[in-house]
Amino acid sequence: METQRKSSEGDCGGERGLLHAWRGYSCSVTPERLLLPRPVLQVALGARHAVLLVEGGQVYSLGALPWKQKASVATDPTPEGALSGQRVLAVAAGSFHCGAVTEDGGVHMWGDNGAGQCGLSGLSSVPNPTPVALMEPESSSAQVVSVLELACGERHTLALSLQREVWAWGGGCQPCLNAAASPVWRPRKVEQLAGRRVLQVACGATHSLALVRCFGPGDTQRPPVDKCSQCNQLLYTMTDKEDHVIISDGHCCPLGVEPTEDDPPTPALKTSPSEPVLTSHISASEPPGVTSSDSAHTEDSGKEGFLANEGEEPSSAVSRAKNSPYPDERAVKEYLRRLSDNTQADAKTATGGRQALLPSAGLASSTLNNLASCASAVGERVASTYEALSFKKMMNFYLPSRPPGSEGGAEVGDLTADRVRQEDSVQTKKSCSTGDIHEEEAEGLRRRLSLPGLLSQGRYAVQLLSSSYGLQLSPRLLRRAGRSKVRAVALTPVVGAVPEAKEVLPSLQTEVWSWGSGEHGQLGHGDCSDQLQPLCIKSLNNKEVVRVVAGAHHSLALTAQCQVFSWGRNHCGQLGHMEKPSTVPRLTKMSEGIRVWDASAGERHSLLLADGDCIQPIIYYSGQQMREGEEEEEEAVAQGGEEEERRVGGYTQQPVLLPFCMNLGYVSNVCAGGGRCMALSDRNVMGLIASLHELASTERKFYCKLCNIKSQVIRPLLELESLSSALGQTTIGVLQTLAGQFGGLCHLTGQHSASLTSNLRRCRGLQGLLILNHHDIFLDSYSDYCSAVGNFQVMGGFQSLAKPLLDAFGKSPELLQRLSECSEENAAVPDLMVALFYLPFHHVQEYGRLLLKLATCFEVNSEDYRKLQDSCSKFEALSLQLKRRRKEAEYTFHFWKSFPGKMTDSLRKPQRRLICESSNKTLTLQNAGRFSVNWFILFNDALVHAQGVAPHKNLFSSHHIFPLATLWVEPIPEDDSSLHGLKVITPEETLTLLASSPSEKSKWLRAINQAVDQALSGTAQKSEPPISRTAAYTFYKEGRLKEATYEGGWVSGKPHGSGVLKWPDGRIYTGTFKNGLEDGFGEFLAPNKPLNKNDCYQGHWKDGKMHGPGTYRYASGEVYDGSFQDGVRHGHGMLRSGKLNTSSPSVFIGQWLQDKKTGYGVFDDITKGEKFMGMWQDHLRQGTGVVVTQFGLYYEGAFKDNKMAGTGVLVSEDDTTYEGDFSDDWTLSGKGVLTLANGDYLEGSFSGEWGSGLKVTGSYFKPHLFDSGKDKTRAVKLGRLCVSAEEKWQAVFQECWSQLGCEAPERGEHLKAWENIAVALTSHRQHIRDSVSLSPGLLSRSHSKTLEGLEVVPQHEGPITMERYDLIRVYLLNACDTPLHPLGQLVETLVAVYRMTYVGVGANRRLLPLAVTEIKSYLSRIFQIVRFLFPDLPEEGVQIPEPASNIQMKREPSAADAPLESPRPGLVVSSWTLLLPVLLPRLYPPLFTLYALEKEKEDDVYWECVLRLNKQPDLALLAFLGVQQKFWPISPSIPETGDKPLVVSTTKDACFASAVETLQQISTTFTPTDKLQVIQLTFEEITQVVQSLLKQDFLWSMDELFPVFLYVVLRARIRNLGSEVSLMEDLMDPSVQHGELGIMFTTLKACYYQIQHEKIT
Repeated sequence: METQRKSSEGDCGGERGLLHAWRGYSCSVTPERLLLPRPVLQVALGARHAVLLVEGGQVYSLGALPWKQKASVATDPTPEGALSGQRVLAVAAGSFHCGAVTEDGGVHMWGDNGAGQCGLSGLSSVPNPTPVALMEPESSSAQVVSVLELACGERHTLALSLQREVWAWGGGCQPCLNAAASPVWRPRKVEQLAGRRVLQVACGATHSLALVRCFGPGDTQRPPVDKCSQCNQLLYTMTDKEDHVIISDGHCCPLGVEPTEDDPPTPALKTSPSEPVLTSHISASEPPGVTSSDSAHTEDSGKEGFLANEGEEPSSAVSRAKNSPYPDERAVKEYLRRLSDNTQADAKTATGGRQALLPSAGLASSTLNNLASCASAVGERVASTYEALSFKKMMNFYLPSRPPGSEGGAEVGDLTADRVRQEDSVQTKKSCSTGDIHEEEAEGLRRRLSLPGLLSQGRYAVQLLSSSYGLQLSPRLLRRAGRSKVRAVALTPVVGAVPEAKEVLPSLQTEVWSWGSGEHGQLGHGDCSDQLQPLCIKSLNNKEVVRVVAGAHHSLALTAQCQVFSWGRNHCGQLGHMEKPSTVPRLTKMSEGIRVWDASAGERHSLLLADGDCIQPIIYYSGQQMREGEEEEEEAVAQGGEEEERRVGGYTQQPVLLPFCMNLGYVSNVCAGGGRCMALSDRNVMGLIASLHELASTERKFYCKLCNIKSQVIRPLLELESLSSALGQTTIGVLQTLAGQFGGLCHLTGQHSASLTSNLRRCRGLQGLLILNHHDIFLDSYSDYCSAVGNFQVMGGFQSLAKPLLDAFGKSPELLQRLSECSEENAAVPDLMVALFYLPFHHVQEYGRLLLKLATCFEVNSEDYRKLQDSCSKFEALSLQLKRRRKEAEYTFHFWKSFPGKMTDSLRKPQRRLICESSNKTLTLQNAGRFSVNWFILFNDALVHAQGVAPHKNLFSSHHIFPLATLWVEPIPEDDSSLHGLKVITPEETLTLLASSPSEKSKWLRAINQAVDQALSGTAQKSEPPISRTAAYTFYKEGRLKEATYEGGWVSGKPHGSGVLKWPDGRIYTGTFKNGLEDGFGEFLAPNKPLNKNDCYQGHWKDGKMHGPGTYRYASGEVYDGSFQDGVRHGHGMLRSGKLNTSSPSVFIGQWLQDKKTGYGVFDDITKGEKFMGMWQDHLRQGTGVVVTQFGLYYEGAFKDNKMAGTGVLVSEDDTTYEGDFSDDWTLSGKGVLTLANGDYLEGSFSGEWGSGLKVTGSYFKPHLFDSGKDKTRAVKLGRLCVSAEEKWQAVFQECWSQLGCEAPERGEHLKAWENIAVALTSHRQHIRDSVSLSPGLLSRSHSKTLEGLEVVPQHEGPITMERYDLIRVYLLNACDTPLHPLGQLVETLVAVYRMTYVGVGANRRLLPLAVTEIKSYLSRIFQIVRFLFPDLPEEGVQIPEPASNIQMKREPSAADAPLESPRPGLVVSSWTLLLPVLLPRLYPPLFTLYALEKEKEDDVYWECVLRLNKQPDLALLAFLGVQQKFWPISPSIPETGDKPLVVSTTKDACFASAVETLQQISTTFTPTDKLQVIQLTFEEITQVVQSLLKQDFLWSMDELFPVFLYVVLRARIRNLGSEVSLMEDLMDPSVQHGELGIMFTTLKACYYQIQHEKIT
């Protein structure tokens, strides 16, 4: 484009935008060239003046300008100075006024204002362009509406806002504005068009036109309206005659206003569905600068725009959108279901060939909508009437419709489903002009007038007629309804040909609305009455109108098929025909082959711009001849009548060619106004203009060709009653698919031709070429169409059509010969059909040729040249591909003709193509029998192995199909045997095939590999397909997987990777596979038919069996969470029984062996309130164990066969104890000793159940009665008859060792263990990543960083220093913090089993020793694992010496005090310091609860003393405790300034307050080490306070320290101090028991006991 710009500038714009003017059509007429300084973009003509828009946004006026202050006639273009500084995008001219739209969306008007047509009150004329504001009436603030375009009439003006709303002002327009006074001086919105999307507006002298996008199911819906809102009369009437029903929508409001709450009356017989589209992407906030100024504008380019809603009272867009008159799909289906209830019996007789292809969809016809509202009045009579309708008429009047959606309709779905709705490219890019926005308007779905619920049976149709016809159905039609009909096919797709992301194609589904004066029939409604409200012209529906033009008293509509409809005043032949009446649209008479693509209308004439035989456009003139220089005759005509009009100058009977048009160059726009004509043209700059015109002309011609084929061949063909019998059900489906694809391709071509035409009228550059910027749309459409044609050819469809075509076109099918462009004489009808359907393939070559021709117009190194070459190469490659696919289809068709046997029906599929076959013995099966015959056929989707025995009548008796997606082939290395072998691997078979020669071997190997690659990726680009792939396969051989279907990853014939395996009985496995077996993590569902629920397993697999950790949810409600091995429960696991986990009647957690409870485990029987902790065998309690109950009973002893049997100890809540023999649960039997709570005991034989009376034979002893009995005091020691701590949870630790790669503890290599840890972390992390992709937020950032740190193996060899010891401690903290690490998983499991044991019923104080011992066992066993991982870590209790340098650095700062300090020992290796900080915080709640229960009585005594002593003030308490007075924080002297406040006798909680607060923190810590540090800090705080009192250094003695510390302990008020002391004592690190910290702890312990025994007198 740079080249064109330069040349244009160099010649002052002389190459582009040339303006020519003339009058009339005689041979003597010579156009006058009007010279302007810049290229003209748009011209608008009034009655005797013109307005010109030039490049740069400048406006010029020409002709009679009586409104100027000095009225004059401008013979030369005069600039409008008032618009200087404004960038004008569009201009419009009325009879005697003008308008302009600026870049910011503002409107400027000037000229005659006698009727308010300039929108300015108080002025009869406006001499210069003056701003006019369009204000939203319902807006609270003064919001100005931005305008896109203007259209001017004689006394009124229309504007199109950015929101696509129509505004009007002036004289004659007040009815549609609901205005009481005339004229309307201020712009007002046309509310009756609200809710509709207006694409263009045009103004005649006294009437208006609007091009509106059709409504469809995609638009917002409103409830149907039965009555007119104006006159309250019924909109639709139904009259029940004797043999028929008349349905009429002929309501005509006497007030002249159409119902505003409803859709316009339904189109009549010629009505067709229309398309709904997505709403515009442009928003109201976007500037009007969506159009740029560097394009050429036409006269009517200010007549298009955006629209809001259908007629209704002014309201917000949202409220309007909710009131659409159309019912949704569900309502329509429900109504149709009721209608079809009476015909179900007949419907069952319809076969597959009779099924209609019109699927259910939302209906956008108001007739049908309102039909539903009065169904109750018509009843069953209407249902039978619908059934009676002729299906043939339905095909005639209601095609095109929706693409096929079933049986063979899949491929149409493929074409159309991906290309849903198209939107105007003007809304997404800067367009070159505001003209013809409708040409690029969004594509929409066709409006449905079919009844899908009935048509799906292929026997019903509805024909909804307008008021002028009514609906009359005779009983004779009822008998015809049962005939077999072929399914209806959507020849125009419901959806367009572009994906939603590229909503760029213009809409072809439009309606034309008109209103105003109808004196001359210019409204097109069939009468001459005025229409005060916008009304749809029904006869133009489904005509694909893309442009409307208004003359003074006549109207034109231009269609995408290059036809012109005209109506209105025709006294001078301005309509292009002389037919009557001229009050309805009729086709203008044009010669055959003339395709009109632009039009304009003046006062008594019309101009048509068309394609002729050559590329250069030609101009036709229709109307009155105007002679130059006879202005006065025009006025005479205006004042005279019809005869005067015809007398002056003569007129045309039909459009005549202007002979001078070829001298004008390449005309892009024509304009007519008053009695004048103008044309904008370009010179052929470097061939660019000619190439653009050729591209557009070729596309228009091709579209007309496709439309002719669709209407003259395909539609009659589908209507043939003999079609179903000739083709068969499958082939009919393929034909319907082909017809749908043809319709889609035709529709795409029409949209493209409209887009190219719009580009010619505007910028005439590469910016708007869809074929350049969106070539993928065309490539995909042609590829899909090629598949459909090939499928039909493969099925022999064209040959099967011979007889039906003979019925349709006779023996001399000249029509087919002409349409198919077949040069062969006497060609057979099937061959003509083949040529006809392959005709679009030639157009792909045309695309390539024309793009290449365009490329030659640019510099080789330019970006435009590169884009054109790129698109050209793509279309050339597509052309070659289409030729190849055609040959494949022909090759396959001829193969099926010669295929022997009966396998054809089972193997012949539309999409299947033959690649090669071995009928010439080029490939045989190794080790085949002597008389066996093997035939291998390679298709594009499968390898077929046909087998048989020779000689036999049916040579091939069986065959097997191997899908290519799951087929692998590899060459067998050749040895001395000279066998040229190929190894074919399939999921269930491996075949060895022998080729006849090395070349044949290479040929078959290459063919199979390319076919497999094509089947997998869609393109055969690689020499070898991937070994690893994703595919679906159904197993057929006997075995575990018979009839199961697998979909997922494969490697060399076996499932490998992620996949889903489904069995016919409902079992489903979803997870990973390895070498054909389930391996890794997966989920398994197995139906439980008796319970009608599923068993569900989630966990790990190995070699096709459950192996490793997992969760199994049984249909019965039980849940097992634990380890599996070889498909059964094995190892550590927990089984929860019950419907809901929260209300489980029992829970078992422990060891399993071969699916049975064996080993140590804890069983919580919630229904009995008992908890067992002991040994199991084969699901039975066997061995030693402990039972506690919710009533406080405690038993430890032997179990046998699930019963208490043998020696045991039973302790009740009140400390009554029995030690002896048991025979059953809680049943005493045999010798024993019963010790009472006071120490008395019975010794003898016992029998009976505890709590229900015991029989005793023996002696009673009272030890304390006499001093001599003290030696017989019996103290029963618990814990002797229970499972030792080391025997508990062995399976848990064994699983951890297994994860580290050890068969037994410490039996393995620690290097291998670290590798296993890294693998486990990486795999678990990847699994979590996959889960996070499905559930974001699952893995926090800190957790992810922790995992990354753990994946780095720490230094685990070498001497242990304090630094390394600290690194090990940190590593263990992080490892135990994540369950993905084996140590973390171990800790998590131990925490779970510990809480399971000691929470709930297990919170029994007698279990405290067991709980403490169990924690110590955890520490020792975990420390064993840690020492295995870090082999150089010393044993427990070994001291790590502190480096000498550190000791020296610590001594230097205080050398004088060194003798006072004892040398600090090095760090002691201890499991307590390494592991207790990790373990104890997690176990603290249940453990501390046990301590609190154990120390409950002592703590109560302690707490009572604390409360009593804390009532005293500080000084009294210090004195009572014996604290020396020198430690009291009191001074007898007057305090100096800055001293702390003195403590008086009544002060409380002031002394040693900081030490008290520090000691209170002991309850917030977990480990004994942390608690000891709190005590140490407390002592330091006390020392600081005393030193500040004494003002000197001080060394404590115990006699001085103890009372002070006792005071601090009392004031700290620690509730469970006894429990804290006992926990610290039991779990204190042995290495600190005898040091300084040990002394401090002893002091605290002494304080606790002192407080308990303190006496207050």
